[in-house]
Amino acid sequence: MFNFFKKEEENQPGGDVKAIRAAILQGVKQELQKAEGGEGKNIKGIDLFITAPDSEKHIYEAAVYADEPSHLKNEIQKIADDYALGLPSSWTLEISYVPELPPATRVIKGADAALFIRTKENTLQRTATAYIKVLNGKTEKSVYEIHSEDSKQNIGRDSSAQVNDGFFRLNQIAFPGDIDNGINKFVSRQHAHIEWDNETGSFMLYADEGGVPPGNKVKVRSAASETLNKLVSTQIGHRLEEGDQVVLGESAVLLFSYKA
Repeated sequence: MFNFFKKEEENQPGGDVKAIRAAILQGVKQELQKAEGGEGKNIKGIDLFITAPDSEKHIYEAAVYADEPSHLKNEIQKIADDYALGLPSSWTLEISYVPELPPATRVIKGADAALFIRTKENTLQRTATAYIKVLNGKTEKSVYEIHSEDSKQNIGRDSSAQVNDGFFRLNQIAFPGDIDNGINKFVSRQHAHIEWDNETGSFMLYADEGGVPPGNKVKVRSAASETLNKLVSTQIGHRLEEGDQVVLGESAVLLFSYKA
């Protein structure tokens, strides 16, 4: 049967999809070769960083099987099996699109990308800046700039709110409760927070006590898949991606972006 998808892939601008994929896999192969001799069991994950311009991002997405996240990981697993590296079953593959490569990464020849092999002893210190834009509801600022070096950024009603244990919680992203705004009243005093996860190189959103059932809600509408994810536990976070919309309560909406 004629493979229309294969034909479409070959016709990508510049015909670079296969070449880029081959370069990435060759780069992985070269790095994994260094782990021969039973060292593969110490690998926790592989980080792939891509610095391609926006005009070429779709080519790279095709090269790394963005629509089939497990496909590239399976190909890497085959390489590891060929070298009998014994990767742990829990190893992860993280793909990030970044403006510049973090230090200590290995540049991949033939692609705007680099690799970092994560082990128990070898971790990569990453940094990032993101912006929280208020689309619905009234906050003290219309845009909040957050940094990976910051402590967790609390989201809730009022900048200083007394909670159940008698202590005061400071909300860095605050919806004032003393103004005439019907949206703000459905934001809890301790609704959610955002914190940086260095291991995955991403900002994570967590619901707090006031943002899980039976209290108010926290939902994330994915920009990539348009799916709606509900946070139902304070222990399980949601990795924020470019363009995600965070819905607090009934209709307060925040937009997450790496672009100012």
